[in-house]
Amino acid sequence: MRSFHNIPLPILITEYGSNVQKGLSTAEAESRIGQYGNNTIQLDKGKHPLKIFLLQFNNLMVYLLFFAAGMSFWFNEHLDATAILLVIFVNAAIGFWMELQAERSMNALKKMASVPSKVIRDGKLIEVASEELVPGDLVFVEAGDMITADARVISATQLSVNESSLTGEAMPVEKIATELVEGISLADRTNMLHKGTFVTSGNATALVVATGMHSELGKIAHLVQGAEQSATPLEKKLQVFSRKLIYITVALVVLIFIVGMFTHGDYVELLETSIALAVAAIPEGLPIVATLALAQGMMKMARHKVVVKKLSAVETLGGTTIICTDKTGTLTQNKIEVTDVITADESTGKSKQIMQQIAVLCNTASIQISENGIKEVGDPLETGLLKYAYKNGENIEQLRQQFSKVGEIPFSSETKMMATVHGINSSFIVYAKGAAEEILNQCTHILIGSEIQLMNKEAKGHWKIKSEQLAEAGLRVIAGAYKENASQHSLLTNDLIFAGLYGMMDPPASDVFDAINECKEAGIKVVMITGDHPATANYIAHQLGLAEHNNTIVGKNMKPFDQLNEQEKQLWLNTSVFARVTPAHKLDLVTVLQEKGNIVGMTGDGVNDAPALKKADIGIAMGMRGTQVAQEVSDMILKDDKFSSIVHAIKQGRVIFNNIQKFVIYLLSCNLSELFVVSLAALSNLHFQLIPIQILYINLITDVLPALALGVSNGSPLVMKHQPRNPAAPLLKTKQWYAVWIYAAIISISTLGAVLFSHFVLHSGERFDPKLCNNILFLTLIVCQLFHVFNMASVKISFFKSEVIINKFVWYALALSGIIMVSVFFIPPAREALILQQLKWSDWVAVAISALISLLSIQILKRMNLIQDED
Repeated sequence: MRSFHNIPLPILITEYGSNVQKGLSTAEAESRIGQYGNNTIQLDKGKHPLKIFLLQFNNLMVYLLFFAAGMSFWFNEHLDATAILLVIFVNAAIGFWMELQAERSMNALKKMASVPSKVIRDGKLIEVASEELVPGDLVFVEAGDMITADARVISATQLSVNESSLTGEAMPVEKIATELVEGISLADRTNMLHKGTFVTSGNATALVVATGMHSELGKIAHLVQGAEQSATPLEKKLQVFSRKLIYITVALVVLIFIVGMFTHGDYVELLETSIALAVAAIPEGLPIVATLALAQGMMKMARHKVVVKKLSAVETLGGTTIICTDKTGTLTQNKIEVTDVITADESTGKSKQIMQQIAVLCNTASIQISENGIKEVGDPLETGLLKYAYKNGENIEQLRQQFSKVGEIPFSSETKMMATVHGINSSFIVYAKGAAEEILNQCTHILIGSEIQLMNKEAKGHWKIKSEQLAEAGLRVIAGAYKENASQHSLLTNDLIFAGLYGMMDPPASDVFDAINECKEAGIKVVMITGDHPATANYIAHQLGLAEHNNTIVGKNMKPFDQLNEQEKQLWLNTSVFARVTPAHKLDLVTVLQEKGNIVGMTGDGVNDAPALKKADIGIAMGMRGTQVAQEVSDMILKDDKFSSIVHAIKQGRVIFNNIQKFVIYLLSCNLSELFVVSLAALSNLHFQLIPIQILYINLITDVLPALALGVSNGSPLVMKHQPRNPAAPLLKTKQWYAVWIYAAIISISTLGAVLFSHFVLHSGERFDPKLCNNILFLTLIVCQLFHVFNMASVKISFFKSEVIINKFVWYALALSGIIMVSVFFIPPAREALILQQLKWSDWVAVAISALISLLSIQILKRMNLIQDED
């Protein structure tokens, strides 16, 4: 395999037809995609459709059905056996289609989670999807960026890269542009950037030399293709249900065998009943509906700008108790505008000119002016500064060419400042910006008019008070400073000259107020964490109703986690505003909150936020301003960076879980009712037992369509009105299991009651007709189960306004199920197979009334709180 670290840079640039200043042309880059392919890594080749289909048969429930089919063939019940096999294959086909759709949905979500890359094309710095990078592209990377292709460094400024994902080395590696000798190991190739690693500090321009599966990461990916993914917690919980049903079935079969041996001893009939029980126990729709509910829910979130990367996160979302959120761009509009500029001498002379130069030169962002407006690339704070300079008549490109940048100290959350050094007329000048208190601490002089004077402690105190006054008015405050006649290699942030303050406005987002109130009603605490001045944080927090008292904790007063006592931990737990915090503080805060039993959602955007995002139960990365590293380690990505999107995701997570609970309760109670009916008929030696093909037909009608409709419900309007659930709790609580048994018993009693009413009242005096009794039993069980879907509605709101009644898919499912049920009477072969005969209208009325009695009985018990199936 070819190496690139030892080839002279000019040769590489010429070989790839690139240009050190302009990069590739857009047309050339597009043509190279056809030559080199998309820049993607295939961790697996995806499941082949045939494999997806075959996997539908690989579970315990299907094995039980195959056993039932085999036993039917053994007893020459070829029709029953064929029907069982047909149902197996029909369910496999439905499951195959659903899983295929879910896989396509997940692929669509992966595309939405794609990270962009900054690339120089046609001489301009633009953003493109990382999949569109090609060899020969010039990429620009800075702190927090994922490196999305293998590249040779052209120029670097204090560049360090974390390569642990590739080499296992935890410490960042310093990168340089020097040519290296041949034979150096991958970990020592300090002039190379590798796909999948990330920039921890500094920035660089580099030439892309390998993409996709041809990169070093791609070579490793070949080794892990086809690795099996473990089941999610939800899938494991559903598997537990399946096993429990089979255990119940086996217990009933043993009981019926024992009783049957002492009564009539007909082994053939007993085995046929066992087959019927086996068929009745299987909730064929359970895995299908679960897959659909998760896929549909995740796509709904995606339409609301929330990309959930992990299935397991959907379960955790509904249990979130605390959201730790950044202020800028999440609670606020992220439309940062410079509203106040207070120069050091509070005049419009040289100080103003210096402040405009700082805004343009100590800045890595760019803006593109066109007829359609201003296109911004980079951090919103920095683009806000550029817009301020542009509106004040500054020619940004001309100024940057005049003052060429020769060095830089990038902004970091630890120093809270940034500095650049520029060459002009054989001398150097330093420009710096950052948090007011940090800049003032580094200043020894102040610019008054055109004169540079010493800056004493009183002057620093005066300007700190000025910055606090601006912060208390809700402005984000940063300071500007500079240093003339500097050395290119001197300490850039020492002995600075204070130039003034920028006051920047970023008002609260309009939809945040409602979202925070919704969180309060849902029992979710909102904690604001910001690097801003405490006064600014308090101002915004009070506007949003997050802090009733000025109990803000400032980062400098936060001890490391291992030094905290219980009282200090409790103080953190009771505080809603944290200001001037570092990523290390975020990590400690998450640890404290989790230690106190909370399920924590944490937002983050910086490279140093990655540990806190990973530690949180739900790591939430910003999609617009977040670094690629933050997006990589997070559980979900906000494509619009809005706080209201987090709340919507939590709401949707609760809806998904509630829907899954509802259809599980529905399916379990329906299948248990079939077990009860078959078992009671067998134990009572009744002569109108349901046969396996009838049970399969019942399950075909009631196990799939109504359950699917419940799985795609929009949820109860009260879903955000109750406390969060514990994700570690079982899918169904004890009271819900109790409800399932009661529902099944009421359906069974109503069904058998319809048979008794028909025989002793409607057909009193007539000769006993087992076939008629069987038909009444069969049809009543179907209608009872179809009506039972309405029992899944919340009793906390009006029945006719409930989420089930207003769910159009429920009505479509019931209509289609009703048509399927009735149509069998008009198809002679099907009617004969199911042993059906024409019924009198009075029998149909008995069926309907029995089903209504079942529905009303359950509704009365629920509204009297004797049955509780809701959290």
